[in-house]
Amino acid sequence: MRDDDAPITLDQLEVLVAIAEHGSFSAAARALNRVQSAVSYAVATLERQLGVTLFDRSERRPQLTEAGKAILADGKAALHDIDKLKARARSIAAGTEPFVAVGVSAMFPMPELVAAIDAFRAQFAETRLELHTEALGGVAGLVLYGTCVIGVSEPLPKPQAALEMRPLGAVEMVHVASAHHPLASVRAPTRRELEEHVQIVLSDRSRLTEGQSFGVLGGPTWRVADLGTKLAFLEAGFGWGGMPAHLVKQGLEAGTLVRVQSADASLLSREVPLYAAHRTSAPPGPAARWLLERLESCCALQQKPKRTKKG
Repeated sequence: MRDDDAPITLDQLEVLVAIAEHGSFSAAARALNRVQSAVSYAVATLERQLGVTLFDRSERRPQLTEAGKAILADGKAALHDIDKLKARARSIAAGTEPFVAVGVSAMFPMPELVAAIDAFRAQFAETRLELHTEALGGVAGLVLYGTCVIGVSEPLPKPQAALEMRPLGAVEMVHVASAHHPLASVRAPTRRELEEHVQIVLSDRSRLTEGQSFGVLGGPTWRVADLGTKLAFLEAGFGWGGMPAHLVKQGLEAGTLVRVQSADASLLSREVPLYAAHRTSAPPGPAARWLLERLESCCALQQKPKRTKKG
């Protein structure tokens, strides 16, 4: 007889798993510190509720039926989910956020970002992490408009009262062109010489920095949505442009890319500052703060030590 209305209990699932793991009803009873009759009753009740036979009892040791194997797998998954629920509840009770959404600048070094996220997931296993990457004012916009709790953003041209930003560090920038681009043969091009060639730049999709130009000269420009596309176009010789140093290191070493260093050093920025951002009205909790500190340490690792003058 099948009883669909009676709820299946965690206790029944724990008994099922114990029998499967220990090999018999008696061994499961000892492991659970119960009498064997209670274990047998739990299984019989579960079989009646599900309308299937879970164990073949014709042998000396009970063997899982095909239905039993399928139910066992689902039972283990259900118990695992319950364990995760309990762990998350304990984490929330301790003050840790159950969910953190973070936005990170596309300029941020990817290996360091991967390492920081990996460390966060190990440290805060019960906190669900959501990651967004954007360029220029995009990250600050995600934080300001509530999509992300925290962000690592490029600076904004105008301060936002609703947004708190503090400096984290900077990413070294290198201006490059393909080794077969015309600028590759010019030792120190002037502004006029640079403006004769296509400058490949990131497009800015943020309302916070709409209409702003960052390091864009007055010549022809191609605007692309991501750094991967920009690097591919630079390597193909379609133009010149600034890139984070870590993304062009391999090309420079291989000789497929060359540095573009203008006679006027002020034309080409040497670094992009990065800021930690959060809404003024919503300071980050312990998990988000931990992640920001980890990302800040990554920024610090990217900084070249400044040379001191010898007296």
